[in-house]
Amino acid sequence: MGAPVSDLFVTAPAQARHSALVSRAAAAGINVQVISGEAMSELAQTVTPQGLLAVCGFIDVPLETVTERRPTLVALLANVRDPGNAGTVLRTADAAGADAVVFSDASVDLYNAKCVRASAGSLFHLPVVDLSASGAPGTRGIRLPDAIAALRAVGLRVIAADGRCGVTLDDPQARDMLGGPTAWLFGNEAWGLPPELASQADVSLAVPIYGKAESLNLAAAAAVCLYASARQRAAERVSSPGPAPGQSRSPEPI
Repeated sequence: MGAPVSDLFVTAPAQARHSALVSRAAAAGINVQVISGEAMSELAQTVTPQGLLAVCGFIDVPLETVTERRPTLVALLANVRDPGNAGTVLRTADAAGADAVVFSDASVDLYNAKCVRASAGSLFHLPVVDLSASGAPGTRGIRLPDAIAALRAVGLRVIAADGRCGVTLDDPQARDMLGGPTAWLFGNEAWGLPPELASQADVSLAVPIYGKAESLNLAAAAAVCLYASARQRAAERVSSPGPAPGQSRSPEPI
């Protein structure tokens, strides 16, 4: 995935600390500008900016780019408005080995500064589809129901994470489901998935609550769900190892 950098803003102290990086950027033809700490604070919109800020091009991809690669684990964000939650889910999906994350047209802007920071670099590691109006040209105009249908068409089971559901991840049947290609559908933290979207999932599962907490934070619940899928997939790979090196899976009869 390319993320072309057009400009690099740097404070004088940061330029001294990261002289090699700044030199490489200049050598690559990137416009490097030294600015004051006050200007950096305004641009970075953080209390303690690191002194380096790059301007990059949009990097989200069309949904077709994801489906053509036959993904096996995808996170779908429906009406997720909190940028910190959205960015953390993106980071978690990356860590769990997901193939893509899809932001619905009703979710927070993928390029919201807090969302980008919360992703901790994972925005640049895996394909992200942005169905909102702020996405890159050519990636917009698809509604979430259409994205669900497209992922189902390439073999993914759509599972809605729904705390109101009576079937939890602990259910033996749930564990059996998680080994296959899965698209997890996550809703808004405050009101969950609207019925019209939840009904489009193949099945709904809940994260079990063992203590007295009413619910989990969306990002925490997404981490449990995505890692449940990743763990089950890993277990099935171990229990069904491939052929030894040099040995075909279906040897010719003698």
